[in-house]
Amino acid sequence: MTQIDIVEKIQMKMGFTKKVSSELLESVFAIMKSTLESGEKVKVAGFGNFEIKQKKDRKGRNPQTGNSITIEARRILTFKPSAMLKSAINVVK
Repeated sequence: MTQIDIVEKIQMKMGFTKKVSSELLESVFAIMKSTLESGEKVKVAGFGNFEIKQKKDRKGRNPQTGNSITIEARRILTFKPSAMLKSAINVVK
């Protein structure tokens, strides 16, 4: 499913125009992005949690040359689905 597909679903379900549906979705994404960039957690009830975690420097290996390298510290985005989402996905239809 793409962003355009989501916009069309919003349009059909809510009766908004395509432009309003697109702006609504963009606003939601912008709010989520700025919240995550500031280090806060985004919790969507019944869906899951988006969270930024800090990874430390670690040693790695270049698979082509076998040389040891240091993988630099970085922030990563994690998603943990809610129990409701997990159970909905695992329902056999």
